[in-house]
Amino acid sequence: MTSENYPARPVWLRRTTPPHVTTLVLVASVSALNTNIFLPSIPGMTAYFHTSYGLMQLVISAYLAVTAVLQLLIGPLSDRFGRRVVLLGGLGIFLLATVGTLLSANIYVFLAFRMLQATVASGMVLSRAIVRDMFPPDEAASKIGYVTMGMTLVPMVGPVLGGYLEQAFGWQASFGLVMAFGLLVFALVWADLGETNRHKSDSFAAQFRAYPELVRSRRFWGYALTAGFASGAFFAFLGGAPFVSKVVLDLQPSEVGYYFAFVSLGYMGGNFLSGRYSQRVGLNRMMLAGSVTASFGVVLMLGLFLAGFVHPLAFFGSIGFVGLGNGMTLPNANAGIVSVRPHLAGSASGLGGAVMLGGGAGLSAVAGALLSEKTGAYPLIFMMLGSSLIAVLASLYVISVARKAGELGAEGFAD
Repeated sequence: MTSENYPARPVWLRRTTPPHVTTLVLVASVSALNTNIFLPSIPGMTAYFHTSYGLMQLVISAYLAVTAVLQLLIGPLSDRFGRRVVLLGGLGIFLLATVGTLLSANIYVFLAFRMLQATVASGMVLSRAIVRDMFPPDEAASKIGYVTMGMTLVPMVGPVLGGYLEQAFGWQASFGLVMAFGLLVFALVWADLGETNRHKSDSFAAQFRAYPELVRSRRFWGYALTAGFASGAFFAFLGGAPFVSKVVLDLQPSEVGYYFAFVSLGYMGGNFLSGRYSQRVGLNRMMLAGSVTASFGVVLMLGLFLAGFVHPLAFFGSIGFVGLGNGMTLPNANAGIVSVRPHLAGSASGLGGAVMLGGGAGLSAVAGALLSEKTGAYPLIFMMLGSSLIAVLASLYVISVARKAGELGAEGFAD
Protein backbone atom coordinates (compact mmCIF):
# COMPACT_ATOMS: atom_id res chain seq x y z
CA MET A 1 0.00 0.00 0.00
CA THR A 2 2.87 2.39 0.73
CA SER A 3 4.22 3.93 -2.46
CA GLU A 4 4.74 7.20 -4.20
CA ASN A 5 1.02 7.42 -4.84
CA TYR A 6 -0.48 6.01 -1.61
CA PRO A 7 0.09 7.09 2.01
CA ALA A 8 1.79 5.14 4.80
CA ARG A 9 0.16 2.30 6.73
CA PRO A 10 -2.37 3.28 9.40
CA VAL A 11 -1.29 3.37 13.02
CA TRP A 12 -4.17 3.29 15.51
CA LEU A 13 -4.86 6.66 17.17
CA ARG A 14 -1.97 8.43 15.47
CA ARG A 15 -2.99 11.63 13.68
CA THR A 16 0.01 11.57 11.36
CA THR A 17 -1.02 8.36 9.55
CA PRO A 18 -4.13 7.32 7.58
CA PRO A 19 -7.13 6.21 9.67
CA HIS A 20 -7.76 2.70 10.88
CA VAL A 21 -10.59 0.88 9.09
CA THR A 22 -12.65 0.97 12.32
CA THR A 23 -12.62 4.76 12.21
CA LEU A 24 -13.92 4.75 8.64
CA VAL A 25 -16.64 2.27 9.57
CA LEU A 26 -17.86 4.45 12.44
CA VAL A 27 -17.57 7.68 10.44
CA ALA A 28 -19.88 6.23 7.77
CA SER A 29 -22.11 4.62 10.41
CA VAL A 30 -23.10 7.83 12.16
CA SER A 31 -24.43 9.16 8.85
CA ALA A 32 -26.40 5.97 8.18
CA LEU A 33 -27.75 5.82 11.74
CA ASN A 34 -28.99 9.40 11.52
CA THR A 35 -31.02 8.43 8.45
CA ASN A 36 -32.94 5.48 9.84
CA ILE A 37 -33.01 5.25 13.65
CA PHE A 38 -36.16 7.37 13.96
CA LEU A 39 -38.19 5.65 11.21
CA PRO A 40 -40.39 3.76 13.75
CA SER A 41 -41.02 7.13 15.45
CA ILE A 42 -42.44 8.99 12.44
CA PRO A 43 -46.10 8.37 13.39
CA GLY A 44 -45.34 9.47 16.97
CA MET A 45 -43.44 12.55 15.79
CA THR A 46 -46.35 13.44 13.51
CA ALA A 47 -48.70 13.39 16.49
CA TYR A 48 -46.24 15.25 18.77
CA PHE A 49 -45.91 18.19 16.37
CA HIS A 50 -49.62 18.12 15.39
CA THR A 51 -48.81 17.89 11.70
CA SER A 52 -49.50 15.66 8.70
CA TYR A 53 -47.62 12.56 7.61
CA GLY A 54 -46.76 14.28 4.32
CA LEU A 55 -45.04 17.18 6.09
CA MET A 56 -43.30 14.96 8.63
CA GLN A 57 -42.05 12.77 5.78
CA LEU A 58 -39.77 15.68 4.84
CA VAL A 59 -37.45 14.47 7.61
CA ILE A 60 -36.49 11.84 5.02
CA SER A 61 -37.05 13.33 1.55
CA ALA A 62 -35.96 16.93 2.24
CA TYR A 63 -33.05 15.68 4.35
CA LEU A 64 -31.85 13.57 1.41
CA ALA A 65 -32.23 16.54 -0.96
CA VAL A 66 -30.15 18.81 1.30
CA THR A 67 -27.60 16.04 1.68
CA ALA A 68 -27.35 15.77 -2.10
CA VAL A 69 -26.62 19.51 -2.42
CA LEU A 70 -24.09 19.44 0.41
CA GLN A 71 -22.18 16.62 -1.26
CA LEU A 72 -21.49 18.95 -4.18
CA LEU A 73 -19.60 21.16 -1.71
CA ILE A 74 -18.09 18.55 0.61
CA GLY A 75 -16.13 16.79 -2.13
CA PRO A 76 -14.44 19.88 -3.61
CA LEU A 77 -13.81 21.31 -0.14
CA SER A 78 -11.96 18.14 0.84
CA ASP A 79 -9.95 18.14 -2.39
CA ARG A 80 -8.92 21.73 -1.67
CA PHE A 81 -8.43 21.79 2.12
CA GLY A 82 -8.06 18.11 3.01
CA ARG A 83 -10.28 15.31 4.30
CA ARG A 84 -9.57 15.83 8.02
CA VAL A 85 -10.62 19.47 8.48
CA VAL A 86 -13.77 19.11 6.35
CA LEU A 87 -14.85 15.95 8.17
CA LEU A 88 -14.35 17.48 11.62
CA GLY A 89 -16.25 20.60 10.57
CA GLY A 90 -19.17 18.60 9.21
CA LEU A 91 -19.42 16.49 12.35
CA GLY A 92 -19.25 19.58 14.58
CA ILE A 93 -22.18 21.28 12.80
CA PHE A 94 -24.13 18.02 12.92
CA LEU A 95 -23.75 17.82 16.71
CA LEU A 96 -24.99 21.38 17.20
CA ALA A 97 -27.94 20.75 14.89
CA THR A 98 -28.89 17.61 16.81
CA VAL A 99 -29.13 19.68 20.00
CA GLY A 100 -31.44 22.00 18.04
CA THR A 101 -33.78 19.17 17.05
CA LEU A 102 -34.19 18.20 20.69
CA LEU A 103 -35.08 21.77 21.69
CA SER A 104 -37.47 22.48 18.78
CA ALA A 105 -40.85 23.93 19.75
CA ASN A 106 -42.63 23.32 16.45
CA ILE A 107 -42.35 21.30 13.26
CA TYR A 108 -40.76 24.11 11.21
CA VAL A 109 -37.93 24.74 13.66
CA PHE A 110 -37.44 20.99 13.94
CA LEU A 111 -37.21 20.59 10.16
CA ALA A 112 -34.71 23.46 9.92
CA PHE A 113 -32.37 21.79 12.41
CA ARG A 114 -33.00 18.43 10.74
CA MET A 115 -31.73 19.88 7.47
CA LEU A 116 -28.59 21.15 9.24
CA GLN A 117 -27.99 17.62 10.45
CA ALA A 118 -27.28 16.74 6.82
CA THR A 119 -23.68 17.93 7.28
CA VAL A 120 -23.04 14.49 8.78
CA ALA A 121 -23.02 13.34 5.13
CA SER A 122 -19.37 14.38 5.16
CA GLY A 123 -18.74 11.03 6.84
CA MET A 124 -20.27 9.05 4.00
CA VAL A 125 -18.65 11.10 1.22
CA LEU A 126 -15.19 11.29 2.71
CA SER A 127 -14.95 7.69 3.92
CA ARG A 128 -15.13 6.67 0.23
CA ALA A 129 -12.65 9.33 -0.85
CA ILE A 130 -10.23 8.37 1.93
CA VAL A 131 -10.35 4.72 0.88
CA ARG A 132 -9.59 5.76 -2.70
CA ASP A 133 -6.70 7.91 -1.41
CA MET A 134 -5.27 4.80 0.23
CA PHE A 135 -5.85 2.04 -2.36
CA PRO A 136 -6.01 1.41 -6.14
CA PRO A 137 -9.51 0.93 -7.69
CA ASP A 138 -10.19 -2.83 -7.50
CA GLU A 139 -8.73 -3.01 -4.00
CA ALA A 140 -10.68 0.13 -3.08
CA ALA A 141 -13.92 -1.64 -4.08
CA SER A 142 -13.08 -4.50 -1.73
CA LYS A 143 -12.17 -2.11 1.09
CA ILE A 144 -15.34 -0.06 0.58
CA GLY A 145 -17.27 -3.32 0.70
CA TYR A 146 -15.73 -4.25 4.04
CA VAL A 147 -16.22 -0.72 5.41
CA THR A 148 -19.89 -0.69 4.46
CA MET A 149 -20.36 -4.24 5.74
CA GLY A 150 -19.13 -3.14 9.15
CA MET A 151 -21.13 0.06 8.85
CA THR A 152 -24.40 -1.84 8.46
CA LEU A 153 -24.10 -3.34 11.93
CA VAL A 154 -24.93 0.06 13.45
CA PRO A 155 -27.98 1.03 11.33
CA MET A 156 -29.18 -2.58 11.49
CA VAL A 157 -29.87 -2.17 15.19
CA GLY A 158 -30.86 1.49 14.77
CA PRO A 159 -34.56 0.99 13.95
CA VAL A 160 -34.80 -1.71 16.62
CA LEU A 161 -33.39 0.65 19.24
CA GLY A 162 -35.47 3.50 17.83
CA GLY A 163 -38.67 1.48 18.17
CA TYR A 164 -38.00 0.61 21.80
CA LEU A 165 -36.81 4.14 22.64
CA GLU A 166 -39.97 5.57 21.06
CA GLN A 167 -42.24 3.35 23.15
CA ALA A 168 -40.29 3.86 26.37
CA PHE A 169 -39.18 7.50 26.24
CA GLY A 170 -40.57 9.18 23.11
CA TRP A 171 -38.96 10.18 19.82
CA GLN A 172 -36.40 12.50 21.48
CA ALA A 173 -34.50 9.52 22.87
CA SER A 174 -33.44 8.43 19.37
CA PHE A 175 -31.93 11.84 18.64
CA GLY A 176 -30.18 11.77 22.01
CA LEU A 177 -28.59 8.44 21.13
CA VAL A 178 -27.46 9.79 17.74
CA MET A 179 -25.85 12.78 19.46
CA ALA A 180 -23.93 10.56 21.88
CA PHE A 181 -22.69 8.39 19.03
CA GLY A 182 -21.72 11.51 17.06
CA LEU A 183 -19.64 12.80 19.96
CA LEU A 184 -17.79 9.48 20.11
CA VAL A 185 -17.06 9.55 16.38
CA PHE A 186 -15.91 13.19 16.51
CA ALA A 187 -13.39 12.32 19.23
CA LEU A 188 -12.20 9.27 17.28
CA VAL A 189 -11.71 11.25 14.06
CA TRP A 190 -9.75 13.89 15.98
CA ALA A 191 -7.45 11.25 17.44
CA ASP A 192 -7.03 8.81 14.52
CA LEU A 193 -7.57 10.50 11.16
CA GLY A 194 -4.38 11.68 9.52
CA GLU A 195 -4.66 13.59 6.25
CA THR A 196 -4.81 11.28 3.19
CA ASN A 197 -5.24 13.88 0.46
CA ARG A 198 -1.67 14.27 -0.74
CA HIS A 199 -2.55 16.26 -3.84
CA LYS A 200 -4.65 19.22 -2.68
CA SER A 201 -5.94 21.51 -5.41
CA ASP A 202 -4.72 25.07 -5.71
CA SER A 203 -8.11 26.69 -5.12
CA PHE A 204 -11.72 25.87 -4.33
CA ALA A 205 -12.83 27.45 -7.61
CA ALA A 206 -10.44 25.14 -9.46
CA GLN A 207 -12.32 22.15 -8.10
CA PHE A 208 -15.61 23.40 -9.55
CA ARG A 209 -13.89 24.11 -12.85
CA ALA A 210 -12.86 20.46 -12.83
CA TYR A 211 -16.46 19.22 -12.70
CA PRO A 212 -16.84 19.33 -16.52
CA GLU A 213 -14.03 16.79 -16.71
CA LEU A 214 -16.22 14.42 -14.71
CA VAL A 215 -19.43 15.37 -16.48
CA ARG A 216 -17.90 14.53 -19.86
CA SER A 217 -17.01 11.02 -18.71
CA ARG A 218 -19.48 8.44 -19.98
CA ARG A 219 -18.24 5.93 -17.45
CA PHE A 220 -18.72 8.34 -14.54
CA TRP A 221 -22.39 8.71 -15.47
CA GLY A 222 -22.75 4.97 -15.87
CA TYR A 223 -21.45 4.37 -12.36
CA ALA A 224 -23.36 7.33 -10.89
CA LEU A 225 -26.68 6.30 -12.44
CA THR A 226 -26.18 2.68 -11.37
CA ALA A 227 -25.59 3.83 -7.80
CA GLY A 228 -28.43 6.35 -8.02
CA PHE A 229 -31.13 3.96 -9.19
CA ALA A 230 -29.92 1.03 -7.08
CA SER A 231 -30.08 3.16 -3.94
CA GLY A 232 -33.24 4.86 -5.29
CA ALA A 233 -35.17 1.64 -4.75
CA PHE A 234 -34.03 1.64 -1.12
CA PHE A 235 -34.81 5.33 -0.57
CA ALA A 236 -38.29 4.83 -2.02
CA PHE A 237 -38.65 2.03 0.52
CA LEU A 238 -37.59 4.41 3.32
CA GLY A 239 -40.23 6.91 2.21
CA GLY A 240 -43.05 4.37 2.04
CA ALA A 241 -42.16 1.71 4.61
CA PRO A 242 -43.44 3.56 7.71
CA PHE A 243 -46.86 4.00 6.05
CA VAL A 244 -47.02 0.42 4.76
CA SER A 245 -45.91 -0.91 8.14
CA LYS A 246 -48.62 0.95 10.06
CA VAL A 247 -51.56 1.09 7.65
CA VAL A 248 -51.16 -2.05 5.51
CA LEU A 249 -49.36 -4.42 7.91
CA ASP A 250 -50.58 -2.97 11.27
CA LEU A 251 -47.16 -3.21 12.94
CA GLN A 252 -46.09 -1.59 16.21
CA PRO A 253 -42.93 0.62 16.23
CA SER A 254 -40.81 -2.04 17.96
CA GLU A 255 -41.94 -4.67 15.43
CA VAL A 256 -40.98 -2.39 12.53
CA GLY A 257 -37.50 -2.13 14.01
CA TYR A 258 -37.08 -5.88 14.07
CA TYR A 259 -38.27 -6.34 10.49
CA PHE A 260 -35.87 -3.64 9.28
CA ALA A 261 -33.09 -6.05 10.24
CA PHE A 262 -33.87 -8.02 7.06
CA VAL A 263 -32.72 -5.05 5.01
CA SER A 264 -29.49 -4.55 6.91
CA LEU A 265 -28.65 -8.25 7.04
CA GLY A 266 -29.09 -8.46 3.28
CA TYR A 267 -26.98 -5.36 2.76
CA MET A 268 -24.27 -6.67 5.06
CA GLY A 269 -24.22 -9.95 3.13
CA GLY A 270 -23.84 -8.08 -0.16
CA ASN A 271 -21.03 -5.99 1.30
CA PHE A 272 -19.27 -9.17 2.39
CA LEU A 273 -19.51 -10.56 -1.13
CA SER A 274 -18.11 -7.29 -2.49
CA GLY A 275 -15.25 -7.33 -0.03
CA ARG A 276 -14.48 -10.96 -0.80
CA TYR A 277 -14.87 -11.08 -4.59
CA SER A 278 -14.75 -7.58 -6.17
CA GLN A 279 -10.98 -7.66 -6.63
CA ARG A 280 -11.24 -11.07 -8.29
CA VAL A 281 -14.44 -10.64 -10.30
CA GLY A 282 -14.13 -6.94 -11.15
CA LEU A 283 -16.21 -3.86 -10.42
CA ASN A 284 -18.57 -4.08 -13.36
CA ARG A 285 -19.66 -7.70 -13.13
CA MET A 286 -20.23 -7.44 -9.37
CA MET A 287 -22.28 -4.30 -9.95
CA LEU A 288 -24.46 -6.02 -12.54
CA ALA A 289 -24.97 -9.08 -10.36
CA GLY A 290 -26.13 -6.85 -7.51
CA SER A 291 -28.59 -4.94 -9.68
CA VAL A 292 -30.13 -8.18 -10.95
CA THR A 293 -30.41 -9.54 -7.38
CA ALA A 294 -32.23 -6.39 -6.19
CA SER A 295 -34.66 -6.58 -9.12
CA PHE A 296 -35.40 -10.19 -8.24
CA GLY A 297 -36.29 -9.15 -4.68
CA VAL A 298 -38.87 -6.60 -5.85
CA VAL A 299 -40.38 -9.05 -8.36
CA LEU A 300 -40.67 -11.58 -5.53
CA MET A 301 -42.49 -9.05 -3.36
CA LEU A 302 -44.89 -8.14 -6.15
CA GLY A 303 -45.67 -11.81 -6.81
CA LEU A 304 -46.36 -12.52 -3.14
CA PHE A 305 -48.66 -9.50 -2.74
CA LEU A 306 -50.56 -10.34 -5.94
CA ALA A 307 -50.98 -13.89 -4.65
CA GLY A 308 -52.63 -12.50 -1.51
CA PHE A 309 -49.71 -13.08 0.86
CA VAL A 310 -49.79 -9.61 2.43
CA HIS A 311 -47.53 -10.26 5.40
CA PRO A 312 -44.51 -8.53 6.99
CA LEU A 313 -42.27 -11.36 5.80
CA ALA A 314 -43.46 -10.89 2.21
CA PHE A 315 -42.61 -7.21 2.42
CA PHE A 316 -39.43 -7.09 4.51
CA GLY A 317 -38.13 -10.53 3.51
CA SER A 318 -38.20 -9.53 -0.15
CA ILE A 319 -36.53 -6.24 0.71
CA GLY A 320 -33.71 -8.36 2.13
CA PHE A 321 -32.84 -9.29 -1.47
CA VAL A 322 -32.83 -5.61 -2.38
CA GLY A 323 -30.39 -5.04 0.47
CA LEU A 324 -28.24 -7.97 -0.71
CA GLY A 325 -28.17 -6.59 -4.24
CA ASN A 326 -27.36 -3.05 -3.12
CA GLY A 327 -24.59 -4.39 -0.92
CA MET A 328 -23.01 -5.84 -4.06
CA THR A 329 -23.77 -2.89 -6.35
CA LEU A 330 -22.98 0.21 -4.30
CA PRO A 331 -19.39 -0.48 -3.12
CA ASN A 332 -18.39 -1.27 -6.70
CA ALA A 333 -20.29 1.63 -8.25
CA ASN A 334 -18.82 4.01 -5.66
CA ALA A 335 -15.31 2.67 -6.26
CA GLY A 336 -15.86 3.27 -9.97
CA ILE A 337 -17.13 6.82 -9.34
CA VAL A 338 -14.01 7.83 -7.40
CA SER A 339 -11.65 6.03 -9.81
CA VAL A 340 -12.74 7.66 -13.08
CA ARG A 341 -10.45 10.60 -12.30
CA PRO A 342 -8.33 9.74 -9.21
CA HIS A 343 -7.07 13.33 -8.78
CA LEU A 344 -10.71 14.40 -8.34
CA ALA A 345 -11.74 11.62 -5.94
CA GLY A 346 -13.40 13.94 -3.43
CA SER A 347 -15.28 15.91 -6.08
CA ALA A 348 -16.32 12.70 -7.83
CA SER A 349 -17.57 11.22 -4.56
CA GLY A 350 -19.54 14.38 -3.85
CA LEU A 351 -21.05 14.69 -7.33
CA GLY A 352 -21.86 10.97 -7.45
CA GLY A 353 -23.40 11.16 -4.01
CA ALA A 354 -25.47 14.18 -5.06
CA VAL A 355 -26.84 12.26 -8.04
CA MET A 356 -27.58 9.28 -5.82
CA LEU A 357 -29.25 11.16 -2.97
CA GLY A 358 -31.00 13.71 -5.18
CA GLY A 359 -32.75 10.89 -7.01
CA GLY A 360 -33.39 9.13 -3.72
CA ALA A 361 -35.00 12.25 -2.26
CA GLY A 362 -37.37 12.49 -5.20
CA LEU A 363 -38.34 8.83 -5.09
CA SER A 364 -38.80 8.94 -1.32
CA ALA A 365 -41.09 11.98 -1.54
CA VAL A 366 -43.16 10.52 -4.39
CA ALA A 367 -43.50 7.18 -2.60
CA GLY A 368 -44.79 8.89 0.52
CA ALA A 369 -47.25 11.01 -1.49
CA LEU A 370 -48.72 8.18 -3.60
CA LEU A 371 -49.48 5.72 -0.82
CA SER A 372 -52.97 5.55 0.66
CA GLU A 373 -55.25 2.98 2.27
CA LYS A 374 -56.89 2.51 -1.13
CA THR A 375 -53.67 1.88 -3.09
CA GLY A 376 -51.98 -0.26 -0.44
CA ALA A 377 -48.28 -0.94 -1.05
CA TYR A 378 -48.46 -1.21 -4.86
CA PRO A 379 -47.23 2.31 -5.82
CA LEU A 380 -44.16 1.72 -3.67
CA ILE A 381 -43.52 -1.73 -5.15
CA PHE A 382 -43.76 -0.49 -8.76
CA MET A 383 -41.46 2.46 -8.04
CA MET A 384 -38.87 0.15 -6.51
CA LEU A 385 -39.14 -2.26 -9.44
CA GLY A 386 -38.66 0.47 -12.03
CA SER A 387 -35.68 1.93 -10.18
CA SER A 388 -34.00 -1.49 -9.82
CA LEU A 389 -34.45 -2.33 -13.50
CA ILE A 390 -32.94 1.00 -14.59
CA ALA A 391 -29.92 0.17 -12.39
CA VAL A 392 -29.52 -3.06 -14.38
CA LEU A 393 -29.56 -1.08 -17.64
CA ALA A 394 -27.01 1.42 -16.30
CA SER A 395 -24.72 -1.44 -15.26
CA LEU A 396 -24.94 -2.92 -18.76
CA TYR A 397 -24.08 0.51 -20.18
CA VAL A 398 -20.88 0.66 -18.09
CA ILE A 399 -19.90 -2.81 -19.31
CA SER A 400 -20.53 -1.73 -22.91
CA VAL A 401 -18.34 1.38 -22.51
CA ALA A 402 -15.59 -0.73 -20.92
CA ARG A 403 -15.56 -3.12 -23.87
CA LYS A 404 -15.15 -0.26 -26.32
CA ALA A 405 -12.87 2.09 -24.38
CA GLY A 406 -10.81 -0.38 -22.38
CA GLU A 407 -10.32 -1.07 -18.69
CA LEU A 408 -8.73 0.98 -15.95
CA GLY A 409 -5.50 2.79 -16.75
CA ALA A 410 -2.91 4.17 -14.38
CA GLU A 411 -4.58 7.61 -14.25
CA GLY A 412 -8.18 6.46 -14.29
CA PHE A 413 -10.70 5.32 -16.88
CA ALA A 414 -10.27 6.27 -20.51
CA ASP A 415 -13.65 6.81 -22.11
